[in-house]
Amino acid sequence: MTAKIAYDEVEVGTELPTRSFPVTRATLVRYAGASGDFNPIHWNEKFAREVGLPDVIAHGMFTMAEAIRVVTDWAGDPAAVVEYGVRFTKPVVVPNDDEGALIEVSAKVAAKLDDNRVRVDLTAVSAGQKVLGMSRAVVTLA
Repeated sequence: MTAKIAYDEVEVGTELPTRSFPVTRATLVRYAGASGDFNPIHWNEKFAREVGLPDVIAHGMFTMAEAIRVVTDWAGDPAAVVEYGVRFTKPVVVPNDDEGALIEVSAKVAAKLDDNRVRVDLTAVSAGQKVLGMSRAVVTLA
């Protein structure tokens, strides 16, 4: 696969389609099984509160992975992402109810680089708070 977006068709400021990703306790259990990360802060409300968290929180790597989906879906090829990094600024708190939490992700092209690459800056928000900081990806376009 290669990226479906052409470098020449993208300008600085191009906005990627915004996405929302629901997160429930069941989502966290499935992610824990797939990742092997069974830290009780991701499933045990009592433990999470004892260590100073407001409630169970989503795995940071899960949050990071959900956010980059905006970029991989836009580019049309996950392998087009050649660099990706974030800072975890706030946790995604996942209540024990039927709704859970929502991670809302927006992104835009922040810079055009050499070799058909662009830098995409992402914003991830949950419950009105920015949950990822300095979230940036470098993507090779067609």
